[in-house]
Amino acid sequence: MIRLIRYLCFLGFMAFFSSCKHEPYSIDPGIPPPIPSASVCFESDILPLIVSGCAKSGCHDVTSANEGYVLTNYQNIMKKGIKPGNANESKLYQVLFNSGNDRMPQPPNLAFTAAQKSLIAQWINEGAKNTTNCNPNACDTTTVTYSKNIKPIIEKNCQGCHNATTANGGYNFMAYSGLKVVVDNKKLLGSIKYQAGFKGMPQGYKLNDYEISTVRI
Repeated sequence: MIRLIRYLCFLGFMAFFSSCKHEPYSIDPGIPPPIPSASVCFESDILPLIVSGCAKSGCHDVTSANEGYVLTNYQNIMKKGIKPGNANESKLYQVLFNSGNDRMPQPPNLAFTAAQKSLIAQWINEGAKNTTNCNPNACDTTTVTYSKNIKPIIEKNCQGCHNATTANGGYNFMAYSGLKVVVDNKKLLGSIKYQAGFKGMPQGYKLNDYEISTVRI
């Protein structure tokens, strides 16, 4: 009898163990898995920052080429100062954190914001690729507002030259009121479309069709 009881207990233990060891592990549905950050687009995210902030007369345009740096397009930007995959070893990224006249963009030009520096670092760490036309399906101009649509375009492409400190042409685009001046006198649209009779802006490249359409609306 004792042997039978032991045998039955053994069978019960094995049944319990078998039912447990194959129970699937489940993740709490209330905690979504991490989503990797989107890749940075050179054409729309990085080039405008570098051209607006650095490729200016007296700095790093074709004519000035200070210290041999010409920062007007991908080919020139990649010639020196960039180590793909390692932002911390890239001089073009390091100088953004310097102080005084060693900082780039050099005072009195505006320093890049923390978010802009982070964007450049991410681009370099992702391989510093010449990515273009990265999100052609994001061209929704159904509802356009200044804060959501226009301000990011101006910050990225124009404020390096048109700010309170270096208001080229007398224009300061740091606030809506300053931008409204060139909207009312038709200079903004004429310049970004590179129309005859207007000075093409931004200098060295045109906004993409989506950006121009957004500003025109």
